[in-house]
Amino acid sequence: MPVPHTSGTKSAHTRYSFPATLPSMRTVTTPWGKATAVEQVSVAQRAGERRFATVVQLLETGDGERLVRFAYTTGDSARRGPVTLRAKDLERMQKLLERAPGLREALGGDARRDG
Repeated sequence: MPVPHTSGTKSAHTRYSFPATLPSMRTVTTPWGKATAVEQVSVAQRAGERRFATVVQLLETGDGERLVRFAYTTGDSARRGPVTLRAKDLERMQKLLERAPGLREALGGDARRDG
């Protein structure tokens, strides 16, 4: 998985990772077979000296089924759960989802809402 893009020089506690929409669609393997990563949000986190990010991806299978994948990253590697978010991380993720309407809708939000 590519290193998340980050903006600005803010601390890891407040830095957002971009883009919400992937610049080039990427194929990933899931238990249901191959799927294409359509949108992604990434929230940079820190616990003490450890730095990592939580990633939420909207995936689409070849037959059009939509999947949502949660993972965390350390460096270039995506790792499976458990994924733990603090309340303030969830608030940051909600703001990032404004730029990812398909992912927001898949998570039960209103994709028609203006961001």
